[in-house]
Amino acid sequence: MIMGVSAGRPSVSLQLCSSTRLSAAQLASPPLSPSPPSSSSSSSSLLPPGRDDMENNHTFMYFAYGSNLLKERLQLKNPSAIVHCVARLKDYKLEFGNYKGLASDRWHGGVATIEHSPGDEVWGVVWRMNMSDLESLDSQENVLLGAYTPVELSVKDKDEDLNCRTYIMNSCVYAPPSPQYLQVMVMGAEQNSLPKNYQKKLRAIKTNMYEGPLPMMAELDRARRAKERDLRDYQDCDMSRNQVLLL
Repeated sequence: MIMGVSAGRPSVSLQLCSSTRLSAAQLASPPLSPSPPSSSSSSSSLLPPGRDDMENNHTFMYFAYGSNLLKERLQLKNPSAIVHCVARLKDYKLEFGNYKGLASDRWHGGVATIEHSPGDEVWGVVWRMNMSDLESLDSQENVLLGAYTPVELSVKDKDEDLNCRTYIMNSCVYAPPSPQYLQVMVMGAEQNSLPKNYQKKLRAIKTNMYEGPLPMMAELDRARRAKERDLRDYQDCDMSRNQVLLL
């Protein structure tokens, strides 16, 4: 079972999310990826092709399971983020709520968090990010306000275990997400090809049925349109160049 919120509007009675005990190691700073070997013969660098210009080649891995599943959402404030892999977090479950029960002005509903739950699992996307985006990512998760705590957890893709930075909500009060927030999560799950059965579970999550405006959705739509326009311009330019070569 993926979460425990009920259909319709949240109940007046407040239900606190269960606490998650974190070790000192889990609260550590994000692990840095090692710099690529200086030898020109090395083709197995951990940095993806074309990213050698990253600041000091210092990057970190970030495991996203909520709205940051969607590339356009994450890259609004964190442009260096690139997909590393899809991964699974064992013995945790996905929940939705608000920090101290405070409603989210951005999403008008509960937002995602994770809780330790033996036997359950959470799927997400591992993003490789420049260290220069770490402050922005923490700001998005309201770390300084105490809403989320950054932690280091081990996730598994098909080949290896990865130590990643992720975030867990503090003082969480359960609340269902808005349809728009859930839509962004589902779009991100589809975009990155999370397992089909997990996508189905996401779509089945009950929302608070909020129907009002959400500026974040308009911002995401503008970002998607801009990228589509840039892609068309690139393709047109490439086609024109090929036509010239054929003359």
